[in-house]
Amino acid sequence: AGKNGVLISIAACNFMSGKAERRLEVLSGHVRPSTGQALKPKFCAARGSPREDATARRAFPRKRQEVLKWNGWGFKDSEFLVNDKGVIEFTGGRYKLSGHDLPGLRDFAEKEMGMDVNYRTPSQTLSDMPVPEAVKHEGFLHAVQKVARRECISDLVDDRLQHAHGHTCHEVYALRHGQFQRIPDLVVWPENHDQVVKIVEAACFYNICLIPFGGGTSVSGALECPKDEKRMIVSIDMTDMNKILWVDEENLTMCAEAGIIGEDLERKLAAKGYCTGHDPDSREVSSLGGWIATRASGMKKNVYGNIEDLLVGVKLVTPRGVIERSCQVPRISAGPDIHHFVLGSEGTLGIITEAVLKIRPLPELKKFGSLVFPDFESGVSCMREVARQRCAPASIRLVDNRQFRFGHALKPEQSFFASLKDSVKAFYVTKFKGFDPEKLCVATLLFEGSREVVESQERRVYNIAAKFGGLPAGEENGERGYMLTFAIAYMRDLGMEYGVVAESFETSLPWDRVLDACRNVKDRVQRESQRYRLHHDPVVSCRVTQTYDAGACIYFYLILNYRGLSDPVHTFDEIERAAREEVLSSGGSISHHHGVGKIRKRWLRETVSEAGVEMLRAIKQQTDPQNIFGCGNLIP
Repeated sequence: AGKNGVLISIAACNFMSGKAERRLEVLSGHVRPSTGQALKPKFCAARGSPREDATARRAFPRKRQEVLKWNGWGFKDSEFLVNDKGVIEFTGGRYKLSGHDLPGLRDFAEKEMGMDVNYRTPSQTLSDMPVPEAVKHEGFLHAVQKVARRECISDLVDDRLQHAHGHTCHEVYALRHGQFQRIPDLVVWPENHDQVVKIVEAACFYNICLIPFGGGTSVSGALECPKDEKRMIVSIDMTDMNKILWVDEENLTMCAEAGIIGEDLERKLAAKGYCTGHDPDSREVSSLGGWIATRASGMKKNVYGNIEDLLVGVKLVTPRGVIERSCQVPRISAGPDIHHFVLGSEGTLGIITEAVLKIRPLPELKKFGSLVFPDFESGVSCMREVARQRCAPASIRLVDNRQFRFGHALKPEQSFFASLKDSVKAFYVTKFKGFDPEKLCVATLLFEGSREVVESQERRVYNIAAKFGGLPAGEENGERGYMLTFAIAYMRDLGMEYGVVAESFETSLPWDRVLDACRNVKDRVQRESQRYRLHHDPVVSCRVTQTYDAGACIYFYLILNYRGLSDPVHTFDEIERAAREEVLSSGGSISHHHGVGKIRKRWLRETVSEAGVEMLRAIKQQTDPQNIFGCGNLIP
């Protein structure tokens, strides 16, 4: 109660005014207004967190094609290319690798991938790409024009095409050399939760298909339009909903709109002294809503948790209404957790508009490190022991020998003394310690926390590593390996310029299956590729990226030289399918954090059982009986 006992402040975290008013009724029984005036709600943002303007600095503008590539990964100013000197360089200025010649990379690409700089496979231009004519529904368009501003509605070809795909191999290949049979007919950028509610209501009334769109980084085919969809398809781009609504410093939570991009979220929180710690490889361009919709995981999950560990509250706008919990509490026993209907729903049930996440103060100390092991088996054994002793740093990632050599090929041109220093280190590891350069592997480490915690973790991790033959490889190598993650994603575009396609896929496995799965997948890919008489042997490599008490996440990278193939994407899909089946046969999961989408749903029944699929189908039918959210993801 205020000085006169007549006002009670209800924080913005109360999602709906009706709930706030009901709570006010209850609270009014505990206060006695001195003036006799009625108690009235006063809505305000939480302490120290004014609402932001959507036009504030953001990762990319509404017309994302102004700064992002239309036919490849990432930002236009950043790419690997063969320069006039015949050397591969990485352009731009966003990354530590940017602006440097990489003298070892061309040799690696030619030897490992069979890349030939004289064999070009350039992309078609945007103007040359065939685009299907838009399906229009005047009634729906008129309804949307009443809700959204004119500049937030577009049927322009470049906007429609930009929202027609994610980043699977076949989607990017289609952009460069083919076409999509179906793309969105309209793109709408809602600016707040209420607009989303009205758009969904209009879609239900006019029977329109909606596909939610965040950062557009999906690698599961989740954003592709169903080829046989006859209704008008509307892409709902959430990135104008990019504000932090409030920060609660007492309970260490914050509420943000679902379209906010990871890089923007962390930058804004850091200005207040906080972070979520969620750090996926796609952080620069993926969104909060996308993380929730795919059950995402980040590189620093050992300290901060996966997205399901961070989620405290969420709003999902469905055809049957808004799904949300009435309280923002750390745990609840109220039947099956509705959050788990939203997590991993992949746009099939509705649109995520807002989310409450846990936050932490920025760590006192951030320190990188690295380890070199005589072989992959030793490295995996070390990671298993670190997990067993529960002393894992924020991030610990192990790459196999092929990825180690690739990382070495990404080193910029160095001075004489830097090269000499590296040569001395290499001599010590390979000659004095007897490590085989064709077998050794490397782990990168990131420690975060108080100085005391970091120093304790360092001692324990390095002591454990020594028991498995691991040697410290320096802080600089650790930082470089961690940051390379963001630049490596651009490599696929270079390959596609020279007849090479590539894809990554991931799984989670019990510890006792990790090594077998890595060996089996590599062997299966080699055997499958022999059926197609490839111009060059395929490249398959792996890394251990996240660890748990009971297992680990493994990332596989598959690279295929398609020179001479009449249907490269079909061949690649067949080899990749065989690799995924090998993962499942080895005891792995359908996915650790990329989600199911369309390309993995053929294995969902095998993964969760027939009864499990029927349960998901029943939830879909009850929540969305008209199939308004008809993206076709998840459910076979």
